[in-house]
Amino acid sequence: MLAALLYGKEDLRLENIASPIPGVGEVVIKVGIATTCGTDLKVWRRGGHARMLKPPTLFGHEVVGEIMSLGEGVTNWKIGDRVVANNSAPCMNCFFCRRQEYSLCPNLTFNNGTFAEYLKIPAPIVQHNLLLVPAELPNALAAMTEPLACVLHGVACSNVCPKDRVVVIGDGAIGLMFVAVLVHQLAAEVLLFGGHEGRLYLGEQLGASRTFNYHHLTDVPAVVRELTDGWGADIVIEATGVPAVWETAIACGRPGATINLFGGCPRETTITVSTEQLHYNQLTLKGVFHNTPTYVRDALSLLATRTIPFELLISDRRPLSELEQALQDMKHRKAIKVAIEPGLKS
Repeated sequence: MLAALLYGKEDLRLENIASPIPGVGEVVIKVGIATTCGTDLKVWRRGGHARMLKPPTLFGHEVVGEIMSLGEGVTNWKIGDRVVANNSAPCMNCFFCRRQEYSLCPNLTFNNGTFAEYLKIPAPIVQHNLLLVPAELPNALAAMTEPLACVLHGVACSNVCPKDRVVVIGDGAIGLMFVAVLVHQLAAEVLLFGGHEGRLYLGEQLGASRTFNYHHLTDVPAVVRELTDGWGADIVIEATGVPAVWETAIACGRPGATINLFGGCPRETTITVSTEQLHYNQLTLKGVFHNTPTYVRDALSLLATRTIPFELLISDRRPLSELEQALQDMKHRKAIKVAIEPGLKS
């Protein structure tokens, strides 16, 4: 089969490799659509990921497809089922899993390789995070289950109350998903800061009350204070993964604010935090990583309602042979998410 393998920084190669064969408890799916993600872009540019993969490796993690073969012991699925496979599953037995803190599980089973014609799903994911796609839900939307699950997890950890004034920093797919969920599910007033006019316009379509291009601003926290009676935002969500922006996000919060440092920064980077501000303003700083089985199910259910136009985030559809061009388009901010279809002819 044809598959994309990551060998290092911006070193992505399409190769013909053996098609996978399912082992005990596993299934193999024929990939219908694999959507690109900001994490894919970061991994491609950085040449790896601290938790999820190390090159050389199969690449990609958002997918919808049809089951093609079943491993021994798989009885609750059948060939032809259209499914979403999350890219991980917790062990369900460790210290953290027993406390339902599944994203902290040190034994998370990660799965990469969605940018391929076929994908093997490990047994823990089959058991805990493989879901049947509703018949009316298009593949491109269903494939967004994993990032939306991460966003739902992030929102749940952010202490948001209805009518809160929320600042979202970052106009990539994750930041835009945050805007949509905060507005449509929690009736929050969202101020979106980003660097691309087209994406900021999408933010308005998804419900942001105001949008700002930070390229045109000299002091983002000052703008936030000006719009919030001089105090700052109730909640701030950082969705860029840039250490300097983490510091900006902290400066945007009011006393008592929750700052969700959601965007994953490069390994071994650090930030500086004012101890006076943290202590006397009683700030809550939270790092939120990944998703849990509950949020995976909630995400697919939300997508199936079609109440939020998440299809706006799909910039293009391309065959597998044009994956690198899709990543280049994302790098140069010409695309938000690209639906990669292995069966599409170039």
